[in-house]
Amino acid sequence: MAPSSDIVANVHSSIDSSNKTLLKSDALYTYILNTTVFPREPECMRDLRLVTDKHPSGYMQSSADEAQLLGMLIKMAGAKKTIEVGVFTGYSLLATALALPADGKVVAIDTDRDCYEVGRPFIEKAGVAHKVDFREGPGLDRLAELLAEQEQEDGGEATYDFAFVDADKPNYVNYHEQLLRLVRVGGTIIYDNTLWGGTVAMPLGTLMSGLDTRFSAAIRDLNGKLAADPRVEVCQLAIADGVTICRRLV
Repeated sequence: MAPSSDIVANVHSSIDSSNKTLLKSDALYTYILNTTVFPREPECMRDLRLVTDKHPSGYMQSSADEAQLLGMLIKMAGAKKTIEVGVFTGYSLLATALALPADGKVVAIDTDRDCYEVGRPFIEKAGVAHKVDFREGPGLDRLAELLAEQEQEDGGEATYDFAFVDADKPNYVNYHEQLLRLVRVGGTIIYDNTLWGGTVAMPLGTLMSGLDTRFSAAIRDLNGKLAADPRVEVCQLAIADGVTICRRLV
């Protein structure tokens, strides 16, 4: 077995909202944040972001530039009915709720209500709590419930405009199949962490932590399947930890 010094350390161990990027220049990323991101970040989002940075798992939080991108895409698409799988403390959820129109809705799914409760006061203070339908439990189960509701209410026709996935990486390929039945043709599905700290480009067999090994393999599998999936148009961006945008075609 190789010595521990040859093992790639946990790739997200030193991440917070100030450095969640794959850019090689810290100065360039700081410039982006300070020039076009932080000056336009709503106060409620900034406050939640800073609180989440102090959480033991704060590295799981979406970056500020990624949240800005999500909000803009929702507005550009005119989305009103959305899904978020993987909420954590709700930073990206708050970005979504703020971007949605007054009658918009986001079904927010997560297994950890305690983490969601960290962000809930900020969502309420922002005046967008009425847009959020939080559903506690495993993503696959809650999405299956949405499919059952869709069958009863809409005859099985997909009616969601937008979905954002930032949950358990090994299930991304399974979420994809469910979301293609929930998000309408022309709608958008976005997957987070699709470059997993750059590990997807490392040589096969590179020694990493157990979690990074599992998740990197799952993300590589997802990336390959999305690239070959004729049902979606795909664009992968090197923003934050890798963001892949899918537009449903059929």
